[in-house]
Amino acid sequence: MSWLADFVKPKIQALMKKSSLPENLWTKCSKCEHLLFTKELEDNLNVCHYCGNHMRIDIALRLRSLYDNALYEEFPISKVVQDPLKFKDSKKYTDRLKEAKSKTHREDSVIATFGHINNVPAVIAGFDFNFMGGSLGIAAGEALVIASQKAIEKKCGLIIISASGGARMQEGVLSLMQMPRSIIAVEKVKEAGLPYISVLTDPTTGGVLASFSMLGDIAIAEPNSLIGFTGARVIEETIRQKLPEGFQRAEYLLDHGMIDIITHRSEMKKILSQLLQHCYNGIR
Repeated sequence: MSWLADFVKPKIQALMKKSSLPENLWTKCSKCEHLLFTKELEDNLNVCHYCGNHMRIDIALRLRSLYDNALYEEFPISKVVQDPLKFKDSKKYTDRLKEAKSKTHREDSVIATFGHINNVPAVIAGFDFNFMGGSLGIAAGEALVIASQKAIEKKCGLIIISASGGARMQEGVLSLMQMPRSIIAVEKVKEAGLPYISVLTDPTTGGVLASFSMLGDIAIAEPNSLIGFTGARVIEETIRQKLPEGFQRAEYLLDHGMIDIITHRSEMKKILSQLLQHCYNGIR
């Protein structure tokens, strides 16, 4: 009996144990619900192999896919007041910030970078939706201002990749002030005779859409991206009418002249470099 208990039973238990494979080995497509091998999905830039669904992508992976040799310089962002209103709802705002920083390993929702896209220089400010829904707060506004200033200093185009739920409510009116502040920043780029390209991804909403995101010299969107100021349900309840099919999706906005281009994520690098090169040829 001891032989069975001491030797055979542990062997059987070892065979019956769950595989040591990582839990995130597979990812389900949010549209067609196919199971996708996570590594292959990342290699395909988080685009479903079956239905072409553009799922949300980490900003670091997106930047690596755009910059030559996946290399870029990240600009430091000036320190700002973390919790100016001492805000608390179900938990303290400072605790939410700590959680977001721990989850993303970032200081806030926007990073400002510089590199080359097919040998064409560019500054890219990118939103990280994983950081509190890519919300626009004081630090994010500071990053947009720095990105604009660096574009002017380096005499190159500015690209802002938006992925945001809008203004950050925990910072109140100070968050809303980042809307006019960011508008002034991108206008300075234009006044310097440099191109500003706005890339709208899923989702681009609220105060971000209502400010700098719709002011690009060229507006590019990814397929089926949600782009709108407020939710469709809220609009329907307000106007008491059923909204058109596909309302607030990239294709609807393209049909109604609100954006210029819809491009597959795999083509984004080529499109951006071509547009920037064309703009540079016109101003140099």
